[in-house]
Amino acid sequence: MGIMTQFKVRSALAKHQKGDKEAAFDQYGQLYGEGVLAASYMLPYSVLLLRRGGEENYKKVKEVLVKAQKAPDLTPDKRQQLLMNYSVSCWKLGEKDKAISTLEASHRKAPNGLTYQTLGFLYVEYGDTEKALAYNLEALEYDDEDSIVLDNLGQTYYRLLDDKAKAKPYFEKALEKKPGQIDTLYFLSRYDLENGDKEEAIRKLETALDGNFSPLNIKTRDEIAEEIERIRRQG
Repeated sequence: MGIMTQFKVRSALAKHQKGDKEAAFDQYGQLYGEGVLAASYMLPYSVLLLRRGGEENYKKVKEVLVKAQKAPDLTPDKRQQLLMNYSVSCWKLGEKDKAISTLEASHRKAPNGLTYQTLGFLYVEYGDTEKALAYNLEALEYDDEDSIVLDNLGQTYYRLLDDKAKAKPYFEKALEKKPGQIDTLYFLSRYDLENGDKEEAIRKLETALDGNFSPLNIKTRDEIAEEIERIRRQG
């Protein structure tokens, strides 16, 4: 990679880190269009594509990441991120088997927190109760302080086993570890509504609304906003 190309990559990454995602996205796209092969920008580019959503962008993610596999700077850690992003794009495109098998293969080779988080969530999303419970309990043994792992286990009990009482402590601990975690706030707001505390439910949802949404969130920003308005209309 030439000096000028290195400068362009660093410039794009700096913009991304400073929160100027639109400028970073444009520069990533230019680098990709020029055929620059570097995982350092291709992985964050894939993240921004995922966050934009839509079939075209999800397909673009797969295209970018297939090429990124040949990047000379693709470290083992970056490869784990690559496989996770690839799996998420498959999931959003309705390619269930590919999404699951990609992460299962990654897990067999090198179990890590990122895989536990994502695969645990996908097992819940696909309604595979047996796998979701076993895997998310295993994930908890791996790291019982991980807020996403805790939330995944909470969702397993809440959504798949209809055991809200057993789910609640996991959601509460997840929120303790990460107070702004969107999905956790959403599910805990359900308990508030059941208890008749609409004000507290709205407070949690408004906190969620300020979060950084991703394709792995159970609700979109618009859906959270609509839920707040629905509760307010009920008085």
